[in-house]
Amino acid sequence: MSTQTIPMPLAAEAQLRPTSLVATLPGIALLFSIGLAGKLLEHAFTVLRTQHHLPLPQIEYVLWAIILGLIVSNTFGVADLFRPGVATYELWLKLGIVLVGARFLLQDVLHIGGLSLALVAVELVLSLSVMTLLGRIFRLPPKLTSLLAIGSSICGVTAIMAAQGAIDPDEEDTSTAIAAILTLGAIALLAFPAIGHLLHMGQQAYGMWAGLAVDNTAESIVTGSLFGPEAGRWAILAKTARSSFIGFVVLGYAVYWASQGQAAVVEHKTLFLWQKFPKFILGFLAISFLATAGFFTHPQLDSLSNLSRWAFLPAFAGVGLRTNLKDLVGQGWRPLIVGVLGEVFIALITLGLVFWSYNHGVAR
Repeated sequence: MSTQTIPMPLAAEAQLRPTSLVATLPGIALLFSIGLAGKLLEHAFTVLRTQHHLPLPQIEYVLWAIILGLIVSNTFGVADLFRPGVATYELWLKLGIVLVGARFLLQDVLHIGGLSLALVAVELVLSLSVMTLLGRIFRLPPKLTSLLAIGSSICGVTAIMAAQGAIDPDEEDTSTAIAAILTLGAIALLAFPAIGHLLHMGQQAYGMWAGLAVDNTAESIVTGSLFGPEAGRWAILAKTARSSFIGFVVLGYAVYWASQGQAAVVEHKTLFLWQKFPKFILGFLAISFLATAGFFTHPQLDSLSNLSRWAFLPAFAGVGLRTNLKDLVGQGWRPLIVGVLGEVFIALITLGLVFWSYNHGVAR
């Protein structure tokens, strides 16, 4: 395996050093500029296709924002001036998720969210077991195997960074796991919508699948949104349910590695779980509860929906900006092979679970 390491993802860098608000402004401006450029390109292509009858593809702003971000990242690079602000893309993503809660009635959240939790529980047991087995077969370092298992079964890079402080892996293991997860996320953006159309999946079923199978929260929501706006909504709900398990999984691995004398002992497990729990889930549930109780008027609900789309603009741009293709191919083939095999297994298992739940009337 290559000993080359990659720079930490922008979001991870932001967690490791304090950043002033002023320092984030250039990067935030870049995020919104790319997101708005994506919207303008979507509109321009629509006009050329519908009014001038040019044979152009229908490309959603979601994909345009990622493409433009990739072009900037892989041609000019992201200068240090912009990095603190670009690292805030996860903040915008979580804000968008919270605001989307206004578009869900609480009974939908409880029904589909409860179903998602049940499906995630099955997916977790199987994916953690398979990733661990594959890591041993391909003789990966044990802690790298743990990071790949955690990242692929919960929420990608966020889960890896949460586990980093708990199981104390080598820096190279963290970098390699992040590179593999980012590569798999990029593959999912292309593969999942094509498979969904090939199987003639409905919006809700596909969104559930994207939320259950795609690792990173941003890529999961984008993968759902590329299929359609309704699919994007259901991907958010399923992904939110999946993310809620992060504290339990990371705690389990922390306790295991501490028992091996290779990580610090977790003294206060309840506090540990609260610290790792994604707080944006509580905001999502609170907004959904208020919407169900009739707290918002219809114009206010429309405004919240529009605000969520504005929040997703910089988040989707950040997906492209944080992806450097040269970094993704410099980590050796074994972690990537383990990741690909594990992700194919997870995709097939969750696809089967989703089809089963809809065919047996569990989901509506």
